[in-house]
Amino acid sequence: MRWSFILFFGAFFTAYGLVNLYIFVRGWQTISQGSYLRTFYVPIFLILSLSFIGGRLLENLWLSWASELLVWVGSFWLAAMLYFFLALVLLDFARCVHHWLPFLPSPASGHYATVKQWTALGLICSVGLLLLVGHINAISPKVRTLDLSTPRKNAKLDILNIVVASDIHLGTLVGQRRFDKIVDRINLLNPDIILLPGDIVDEDLGPVIKQNLGESLRKLKSRFGVFAITGNHEYIGGVEEATRYLVDHGVTVLRDRVLRIHETIYLVGREDRGMNRFTEKTRKPLNDLMAEADGHFPVILMDHQPFHLEEGENNGADLQISGHTHHGQLFPLNFITGRVYELSRGYKKKGKTHVYVSSGVGTWGPPVRLGNRPEIVNIKLRLAAEGE
Repeated sequence: MRWSFILFFGAFFTAYGLVNLYIFVRGWQTISQGSYLRTFYVPIFLILSLSFIGGRLLENLWLSWASELLVWVGSFWLAAMLYFFLALVLLDFARCVHHWLPFLPSPASGHYATVKQWTALGLICSVGLLLLVGHINAISPKVRTLDLSTPRKNAKLDILNIVVASDIHLGTLVGQRRFDKIVDRINLLNPDIILLPGDIVDEDLGPVIKQNLGESLRKLKSRFGVFAITGNHEYIGGVEEATRYLVDHGVTVLRDRVLRIHETIYLVGREDRGMNRFTEKTRKPLNDLMAEADGHFPVILMDHQPFHLEEGENNGADLQISGHTHHGQLFPLNFITGRVYELSRGYKKKGKTHVYVSSGVGTWGPPVRLGNRPEIVNIKLRLAAEGE
């Protein structure tokens, strides 16, 4: 494991600890001294804040109802933690402004302890409501349909019906019931080809095997097959084991590979760009991969992380499909992904290349989405004759 990966997780856990400490202290200050609530506050907060990390560790040691419960509790806490943190920062900012430029009504200032307690109760209820709404949204994917066209060249078909399901994150949180619904929605679209552009499985393959989610993968039906690429989460959990599991259950995984489909298109699948964090290898340059595709056919490129979109354009891809961003998953994180990526979600035309970045159909961490919808993408790719 490379040092950059260790430093990343070191920074993550440091930030996670500091944010939780901030929330804990502000909550503790809300409870009156001598109140029996302080007796329960400390253990409850410790359970909430440590559940996700503890559950993930326990999955590797003892995959059970206990690890599943901890992961579920901790995953919801990740979302709650974000909104508690944002709300407390805003409240503290307002307190600072009021200290120098008083604007709160005098009754509020005169009954500060009571106001704090009612504010805390209102905040807890508001965050709880956000989690409920976000969870319902997260398990209710929509089908987004695009009609695109590209020169037919030597393609046999006039229209290729493509279904894309990115960032499923199969595991404890996206289990059999949720995934079976996704599979049913995909099959109803009667696809010619199904594309899974990375992060099909979550960090740990254990819950996937325990729930026998491979059999649900086998239920995916398409005319020409199911094709996937690796994402960063396949590498986090063990890329060789994850790839083998997918292949054993009917999924063709393209790892820096090029494949011709039904004398109609070339499908180019790249390794995840983060593979060098986990191995001593780097992925093939895109121009080397594209050289294996016959330019007389349309070329579809799958690349999990949507960095350097100009590469697909410059190397002659007709359609590029990516995922990874979740479009932030939780508002307002979409503003961050919007700054990091040229395209955080949706469609863009770059030269002659169609690019689509999916917000994904599953979730990582919190089983919650706010500010965007999970999606299954149905692309009707019209293979038009030159000049049409």
